[in-house]
Amino acid sequence: MTTMDWKAHLPLIAILRGVTPDEVEAHVDALIAAGITLIEIPTNSPHWLRSVERAQGHARGRAIIGAGTVLNAADVDALATTGAKLMVTPNTDPPLIRHAVAAGLTVAAGFLTPSEAFAALGAGAQILKLFPAANMGSAYVRAIKAVLPSTTPLFAVGGVTPENLRDFLGAGCSGAGLGGDLYKPGQLSTATRSRAEAFIRSYGKK
Repeated sequence: MTTMDWKAHLPLIAILRGVTPDEVEAHVDALIAAGITLIEIPTNSPHWLRSVERAQGHARGRAIIGAGTVLNAADVDALATTGAKLMVTPNTDPPLIRHAVAAGLTVAAGFLTPSEAFAALGAGAQILKLFPAANMGSAYVRAIKAVLPSTTPLFAVGGVTPENLRDFLGAGCSGAGLGGDLYKPGQLSTATRSRAEAFIRSYGKK
């Protein structure tokens, strides 16, 4: 199975934690309109699989939809049946990563330590997700980057804001996952678009 070409998209993953199936299409539209086309629906959201399916059908190729906080093989299999190509974990679980890669998913694996990072890469993860990034800071990113393979995509996730995004990118991150500063359960889709645009402005600053 082929995995997704995430490099064809702006390397910002929108995390819609808590979104419901009835709301998801409006927020997908808001994100796409702003320019963010990598979208993650965490499994601890209400009826997450239905939201993934609805988002996939609504996006119709305009965005890559996936699931986050994936912790077990059953959820990997359920995600794969939707045709989604992106899976994000909060932790490093090599057997789960191998299972997901075999199912054709691009895996952004959560890690904190160098040992976890190399275990994730050894299991086939295509992207590393430093979590929680804000607790570690940009200096930690530089230290980690010094030992990782130079081609390894590293995303900062956890506490990323429009104000600190440039720090993480400057330290060597390829991109970032955008959580609570982008989307909070129940917010209007207009707020999602406005917050997404703030992140994109920050990303584009030189």
